[in-house]
This record gives sequence, structure tokens and C-alpha cells, in this order.
Amino acid sequence: MIAGREAAKHREYAVATEPQHTVGPEPQAVLEPLTGAAIFLVLTVDEGGEDEVRDLLTDLPGLVRAYGFGAPDARLSCIAGIGAEVWGRLFDAPLPLQLHPFQPLQGPRHRAPATPGDLLFHIRAARHDLCFALAGEIMGRLRGAVTVQDEVQGFKYLDVRDLLGFVDGTENPVGPDARDAVVIGEEDPEHAGGSYVIVQKYLHDLDAWNALPVEAQERIIGRTKATNIELDQDDSHVALNTVTGPDGEERDILRDNMPFGSPGRGEFGTYFIGYARTPEVTEQMLRNMFLGTAAASHDRILDFSTAVTGTLFYAPPAGFLDDLPPAPGAPGAAEVPAPAAAVPAAAVPDRSPAGAAAVPVRADGSLGIGNLNRSTPS
Repeated sequence: MIAGREAAKHREYAVATEPQHTVGPEPQAVLEPLTGAAIFLVLTVDEGGEDEVRDLLTDLPGLVRAYGFGAPDARLSCIAGIGAEVWGRLFDAPLPLQLHPFQPLQGPRHRAPATPGDLLFHIRAARHDLCFALAGEIMGRLRGAVTVQDEVQGFKYLDVRDLLGFVDGTENPVGPDARDAVVIGEEDPEHAGGSYVIVQKYLHDLDAWNALPVEAQERIIGRTKATNIELDQDDSHVALNTVTGPDGEERDILRDNMPFGSPGRGEFGTYFIGYARTPEVTEQMLRNMFLGTAAASHDRILDFSTAVTGTLFYAPPAGFLDDLPPAPGAPGAAEVPAPAAAVPAAAVPDRSPAGAAAVPVRADGSLGIGNLNRSTPS
């Protein structure tokens, strides 16, 4: 659902507090092209299940290779994300600088809840059967050590549209722009090559949405439905999710959103997943949507799409999984500070232009919505 204004694809990406990304640790498959199928698993780690989780994380790259070997064109991948509250239970290593529990938001009409989640497995491929097989292997290994908080099976819908009927993902950055927007660099050298990822599950009231005239839908989204042309609409979904820095540059996130649903149960939704170099980018977009700005009290898409989950993870670089930091309590392990507590909804500042400090971020796309790497890249 989160969408940005049209942006020049070859513009300079320069932020004083975030140095240019140089060659460094290889990320997980966050920069891979969009696929036709995906499964999202959000899990919490049961007390005593930490060793099983560590073993699975270490084996995950090999499992992906094993299941994907016979179908290389299907581009099977799995990105593992780790939450703030389980980090110190799994690793004797510093917490990523900006990893914290998801911040819930309570706006004048709509709420973005924070929901439990220690682990994220974002499985994707061109074929759903491969996603299904890998998800089954992961859960078979972890059953009894984790609790499933959410499972969503997504699919490509028509010509890359969400279930509201609009093209999703128009503003995803590509090439070097994507890496600069998504991959942590020198600002956190111990976690360089990683990314922050926010996930939210939105349920749509399609009966109410489809009762609107197409022109009304287009004003809410900020794009034409048939041709995907951006409209000049200051209070649209697109405009509210355009966040700029002090020099007016837009900041990108990389979305791999997927429609999901069950016609028999009358369930229709969009699974938002946004990768970014800093969670501030996506968090500012969400504040605009739920708390409003000077142009609008809230994003009107929320009158038809309800957020039912919200979790923030850190997706470490690929080498992290190949050689995990030691477990807490292992010989030579040091004490790891506890993660920051979740921020209550009432404590989240209103960052709308009416009274707020600008956050140096460049928006993109749509939702519809030192080195812990032991392996050094060649």
C-alpha cells in the first residue's frame, strides 16, 4: 500500500548522516526481483527453543539450495529476519543500532497495532510449490521450538496489481539505487550488509471499496486505475507516503508486497513488506498514514484497509547465517544489553508538518501499502 511520488531513477542519493554504500558484506536475497509466489512466516521463539532456531538459521542457505537446485529458473529464496526481543537470547553480539520493537500508532480514526514476532521467514519463488516445500521444511525443523504468530501465502495478481485493483510497486528502486536505499553501510559497520524490514498484514473491505466510483478510488490512491499515472492529489495515499529529506530528496524503500485471500471466507488483503537501510523511512510513512499531516487527517485508504499486524525485524547479511555469533552463555560470551522497550502508541510523536521535525527520508513505492559477518565477500 505504501507509495511514493514519481521519482527520477538516476538521482543522487546523498545524506550527510548516512555515508554512500560501498562494496561490503553481501545481503540476503532482499534485492532479488519480485516473484509470483511468496509465503510469510512470523514466529516467536519458545523458551528453550533457542538452540533449534540457531541450528535452523545456520542450515537455511543449504535448505534453499537443496529445494531450488532442480528448478533454478524459479529463483527460490528465503530471507530470515530477527526481532529485537529475541536477539539477546540467540546471540552474544551487539544489537543492530536501529533495531527495536515495532512502534504502534493510534490515529484519530485508525490504528497500526504492534504484534508479536521474533523471526520472519520471507520465502519467495516463481512457483508456489517450492515456497510450500521450503516452508514445510522450516516448520518441521522448528516445531516445538516456536509458536506461529502469522502465516500468509501470497500470489501475483493479474498485471502486478493489489486486490484493490491498482498497480503495486511502481516506485521500487532498482540497481545501485536499490542497494543504497536498502543495505546498511558504514553507519553501523558491525551490521553492514543487513537491512531493516517492517511487515504489516492489511485486510480489505472490498465490498465497500468496489462500491466507490473509479474516480473516487483514484483520488484516494493518487494514481489512475487503468494506466497507473500519478495524479496531483495532496491528500492521496501516494502523496502521504512521499517523505523527503532536508534537501528535498525522496527516500526509497523496497517493497515485495503480495495479495492474499480466501474468497470462501470473504478474506482479501495485502501483505506489506518493506526493506530499508533504516526503519525511520517506513516509520515516517506510517505516521503520515495513521496520524495524518497538514494535508489530511489520515490516509483514506485506511477507511477500507485495516492493519491487523505490525512487526520490525533485522535481516542480517548472508554471511551472518553461515557463521553465527556465539550463543549467550557460550565460553567467552559477554553480556548483551536488553532491547529497548516497545514505544506505547500514546508516546509516539506526531511528526506531521503541522508541528514536527522533518525526517530525512526519500519515499518510494506502494503497499497497495566491524562485522558480525564472519565471511568476507570476495
